[in-house]
Amino acid sequence: MIAQQNTNTLYRQVVAVTADYLGPASERFIDRQIQTHLHKQPDQLRKEDIAKLANWIEIVVALLTEDDETVRNFTRDLRRLGRS
Repeated sequence: MIAQQNTNTLYRQVVAVTADYLGPASERFIDRQIQTHLHKQPDQLRKEDIAKLANWIEIVVALLTEDDETVRNFTRDLRRLGRS
């Protein structure tokens, strides 16, 4: 599936949150995280996947930056999507 054709609302929300932190690389980054760690296609993302996805993203982003506050805020924002 081509990511730009994805109409999954939750997926779009996750990409939007990620864009606040990673900018234009967000969609590709999220697609890779979903496929690699959740073993599903991005359009199959569900609320019950968000906690696991946020855990993986926390690990990956912590490797990219030493800014603990950014990592905390990013994963907090993602986890909120799983609770809303």
